[in-house]
Amino acid sequence: MSANQANTSGQVTLRRDVKFNGVKVFSATMVADREQLGEKLTAWMAGNPQLKVTDIIITQSSDEAFHCIAITVFFWEDAPARR
Repeated sequence: MSANQANTSGQVTLRRDVKFNGVKVFSATMVADREQLGEKLTAWMAGNPQLKVTDIIITQSSDEAFHCIAITVFFWEDAPARR
């Protein structure tokens, strides 16, 4: 379950079981860019295998002219070993 699942009030509901120390946001308003968001996310994940994705939230917003899709990825990255 995502941190915002079933929350229609516009308030963030934090879950103690979802830990993260990094956030990456993918967003687009143009149709062609929106269609490529999944591929961009997949490529980013493949290029960062050291990250453990802990949650993903997908948000859609619109006005009269534009529709925006945002994919927010929460992840955990272990600290590098100290020498």
